[in-house]
Amino acid sequence: MQSPDILLGVNIDHSATLRQARYRDHALDRGKMVEPDPVEIALHAQRAGADAITMHLREDRRHMQDSDLRLLRQMVQVPINLEMACTEEMIAIALDVKPEVVLLVPEGRNEVTTEGGLDIIGNQAAITDAVARLADAGISTSLFIDPDPAQIAASVATGCAYVELHTGAYANAFYETAAEAATELERLRDAAVRAHEGGLKVNAGHGINYVNIREVRHLPHLHEMNIGHSIMCRALYTGITEAVREMKALMNGQLR
Repeated sequence: MQSPDILLGVNIDHSATLRQARYRDHALDRGKMVEPDPVEIALHAQRAGADAITMHLREDRRHMQDSDLRLLRQMVQVPINLEMACTEEMIAIALDVKPEVVLLVPEGRNEVTTEGGLDIIGNQAAITDAVARLADAGISTSLFIDPDPAQIAASVATGCAYVELHTGAYANAFYETAAEAATELERLRDAAVRAHEGGLKVNAGHGINYVNIREVRHLPHLHEMNIGHSIMCRALYTGITEAVREMKALMNGQLR
């Protein structure tokens, strides 16, 4: 059975996207008028009830910067979920900073945001090695995957602790037809069951918003959702504190 309380990881990447649009060439020292400050956003989210702070340190550094990660490590009291590519550079950073969780994701230079799940099958040796190295440092690993049975089986074989199911196909189908959305939701349900039966904790993320959350929250065995874009958009209207509170209430059935 699903836990009565699904955890919320607030992804702060897009606050950094806004900052970089204006201050890309400025020093990002705290105390200067370089805004918005993603770390300050994270602290507000934490006070509003976020169970984790998620950030993606991309290889091209298009939004979050190394200094953001290191300051987050010093400032926030909830776990840090570090999204990153499975590369030597990123593994070295994770081993140095020691976030509680590393979420391995694919990266493409031309994508606006992560567009699909990680190919575990095609990269199993490298991913298994990364999982072991991170575990030796006390860091749990999550794998961002499409809801595909073969990828789930390969994920189990790596020794990872979590999978995060890519909910993007469902989020897109939600605004197409009810039949398409139902098909994608069933794929997610099946994937969640398979992952749980394989001994993995089940997270979900990508494209989850204040409307489709009412369906996604019923996925079986759901441990945590990582949500960013929708919360940052809502925060423009309500402020980050209210945006986080509302999402967390919706995902646990406390608002209708």
